Amino acid sequence: MSQVPGWLSRIGAGLTEMGDRLDERRAEVEKEHAEPEPPPVADSVPPPAVYAPPAQERPHPVEAVPWGVRVAAEAGWRLLVLAGTVWVLMRVISAVQLVVFAFVIALLMTALLQPLVARLKRHGVPRGPATALTVILGFVLLGLLGWFVTWQVMENIDALSTQIQNGIDDLRNWLLKSPFHVTDKQINQIAKNLREAIGANTDQITSAGLEGVQVIVEALTGILLVFFSTLFLLYDGERIWQWFLKLVPGAARPGVAGAGPRAWRTLTAYVRGTVLVALIDAIFIGIGIYFLNVPMAVPLAVFIFLFSFIPLVGAVASGALAVIVALVTQGVFTAVMTLVVVLAVQQIEGHVLQPFILGRAVRVHPLAVVLTVAAGGMVAGIGGAVVAVPLVAVTNTVVGYLRQYSLEVQQRQAPPEVADEAVEENTEDPAHQE
Repeated sequence: MSQVPGWLSRIGAGLTEMGDRLDERRAEVEKEHAEPEPPPVADSVPPPAVYAPPAQERPHPVEAVPWGVRVAAEAGWRLLVLAGTVWVLMRVISAVQLVVFAFVIALLMTALLQPLVARLKRHGVPRGPATALTVILGFVLLGLLGWFVTWQVMENIDALSTQIQNGIDDLRNWLLKSPFHVTDKQINQIAKNLREAIGANTDQITSAGLEGVQVIVEALTGILLVFFSTLFLLYDGERIWQWFLKLVPGAARPGVAGAGPRAWRTLTAYVRGTVLVALIDAIFIGIGIYFLNVPMAVPLAVFIFLFSFIPLVGAVASGALAVIVALVTQGVFTAVMTLVVVLAVQQIEGHVLQPFILGRAVRVHPLAVVLTVAAGGMVAGIGGAVVAVPLVAVTNTVVGYLRQYSLEVQQRQAPPEVADEAVEENTEDPAHQE
């Protein structure tokens, strides 16, 4: 056997060494490109499946609620809080209704009498005597007015009863001869039903008379409260207002301090304008029914003056009373003429006097007046109907001022460019121009 040449063995050894190096290099490359091994996990938690979607974080519960529902909920609970506050306030007012009405009437009397106090002080009369003289004079005039009305009614009650009886007989004869085909039997049946209704309700009428004593006591108490409240409001009204401002939080105090005088001017304008309009109505309607020979023209004029303080309802009630008295005492023609006089004066009042005398200071939409009078009457009777309209007028003034004051505060706190734009927009607003 021949021996392998040395050079051939060296070539084979080199090839073998080169192949080993290539295998090592291939293993290193494969190790670099291989995927990293997953970290070891606990035996109790299995690895996630390859096809499982990635887990997403749950949103916050507030973000899951739609925006509109969130706004409705925010407004809803605030409205519930306001409604609860109003309900509690109404319960408190109903518990001390006499005191509240006495204070409100005192405010109205103060708004009416304050110019006289100011005029007396300008003429050198001290504040105390000027206040006492004004209050005594005002209540003496009211007392004389009430006494005059009572005296007129008592003086004419006998003649009025006779005229009413004759008027009823005339009305009965007119119904018998009218085209309505009313028979004497039907009229007698109506009269019989009225007598039976009165006899069946005798106990209720008696209890109502007994309750009238309590009403008189409450009325006297209310008059005393009105008298002393008016006296102190006229004498010390400014200090009472300053004391009230101390109860208001500091952040809201400047706005309330500015709204108060404007509300008082609105109330004063309403009271003076209403008194003047009611006086004109009473004078002209009283003159008209006097020349129509309607009995008790002066007491009816006083009732028209007092009822004029109840918007809408008062004018209708007082006019209807005058027409009924004219119908049962003077006949159908006089009643129709009385109705013409009442409607003519009330039309002049509604379209000329109120816009000219009251002006824009207490302008309230007629729909707001109707709803306010109805709500006030349902809540607190005649007193609520009287107080409702001035309350709405004052509230309208206060809300308008506070809204304007809030805009001015925002403009002062905003940058100059934004403030200038806000001023231009506010000036171009038709509501602001009014």
